[in-house]
Amino acid sequence: MSLKSFPLLENLRPWLTVLAVTWLLASLGLGWLVNSILFIVGLLLLAPVIAFFGFRWWLQRNLVVDQCPVCRYEFTGLNNSQLQCPNCGEQLLVQSGHFRRFTPDGTIDVTAVEVPAKSLED
Repeated sequence: MSLKSFPLLENLRPWLTVLAVTWLLASLGLGWLVNSILFIVGLLLLAPVIAFFGFRWWLQRNLVVDQCPVCRYEFTGLNNSQLQCPNCGEQLLVQSGHFRRFTPDGTIDVTAVEVPAKSLED
């Protein structure tokens, strides 16, 4: 009887070899080597999962959806960054979850207030 007559054992052959080498290393007192290899493999499997959920958590905290204060176009930006409105081209700052117009140092930003003509006559 050869190994080719048992196709299931032929597919398991590499795994049985790994198991035999692991058992041999552990019996020779090299368990620390086996443990370190298992730790590295576990770390390689868990790191992408932790990175994925960490990135999602960071995006939920830093992604801001708001309207441009000039043209009221709604779009997305990152918190504490400077960007440009894709609709009107206005330079904007994203601060505390809202878009604000970017004004360089020394510029006075004035907001106009509409006053009805009737109140001027009174």
